[in-house]
Amino acid sequence: MSDVRMLRLADVLVNYSTQVQKGEWVGILGDVSALPLLREVYRTVLCAGGNPTLFISDETMNRIFAREASEEQINWLDPTQTLYIDQADVFIRVGSSTNTRAMTGIDARRVQAINVARRPWLDRRLTRAAEGKFKWVGTWLPTDASAQEANMSLEEYADFVYGATFCDHDDPVAQWLKISEMQQHKVDWLAGKRDVKLRGPQVDLSLSIEGRTFINSDGKHNMPSGEIFTGPVEESVNGWVRFSYPSIVGGRAVSGIELHFHDGKVIDAKAEQNQDLLYAQLDTDAGSRYLGEFAIGTNFGINRFTGNILFDEKIGGTIHCAIGMGYPETGSLNRSAVHWDMICDMRTDSEIWVDGELLYRDGAFTV
Repeated sequence: MSDVRMLRLADVLVNYSTQVQKGEWVGILGDVSALPLLREVYRTVLCAGGNPTLFISDETMNRIFAREASEEQINWLDPTQTLYIDQADVFIRVGSSTNTRAMTGIDARRVQAINVARRPWLDRRLTRAAEGKFKWVGTWLPTDASAQEANMSLEEYADFVYGATFCDHDDPVAQWLKISEMQQHKVDWLAGKRDVKLRGPQVDLSLSIEGRTFINSDGKHNMPSGEIFTGPVEESVNGWVRFSYPSIVGGRAVSGIELHFHDGKVIDAKAEQNQDLLYAQLDTDAGSRYLGEFAIGTNFGINRFTGNILFDEKIGGTIHCAIGMGYPETGSLNRSAVHWDMICDMRTDSEIWVDGELLYRDGAFTV
């Protein structure tokens, strides 16, 4: 019998996050290792009256493709996927892994070539989502590999995941509505503001949010969620930031990242580990050296680093920035094949000032 917390998570994804309606075309995507949750999501979509299409991926075949595909094959876009992205109503993705380092041996330039080739899909998805025509959510299924990455047993990691999504509560949605109300208060306060300054031992950064919109991320797109975010004015970012935790892309951890900005562009960058991958990401395209996202994490149920950005970027008391693609609904104009989040801890001797008013000190809001 399925873990009752998994059944609650499926219900949250279908009936809260994406609010599947009768007759909607719903894509359900996940690795073969995620089948237990994919099955429950599929069943719940049917109960809601949706029309599900199942897309199964495989970690091993993804690695084979990244290693062996020709340039022509990398640049080919599956027309069935294109049709789905152009016409479907809902996208529910269940992440999972049997080996969190499966892509470690793959050349970073090949990984980036695949991302660049598939950028039209990403652009189309984000555009349709911003227009309200494409609902989407992503979540994670606990596996031994992910538990090991987080330095936990599988049982401990499952408790962590279901706790972060509030699926250890009888009514998870009620908990998400409380988060939503709190975050909306912050979003309303930020509306119409212009200048943001971040100061602390890991950051000395200024940026503009003039004309941009903060989004209340309350579990409608990421599950778990717990953040407010926007897209800073592209050429406004100046200063430096040192990121507190490793950022993992393509199965490789890049740690000790420090970025320096001038008029929005990363002009200097370094990393203590896998610096070649950092440079590959930054040099992907014209938009990959600019910030597409600035965000504040608010989920204090996520209180430790796990090596999974879906959880780590929401850690209460942190901020995160993403180089590359911005979300159109924030007003961001930055376009890129990259969207790479990096996390900075703000819980010690750190502040955020907005238009000369103190918004945040040592990991807590002051307004």
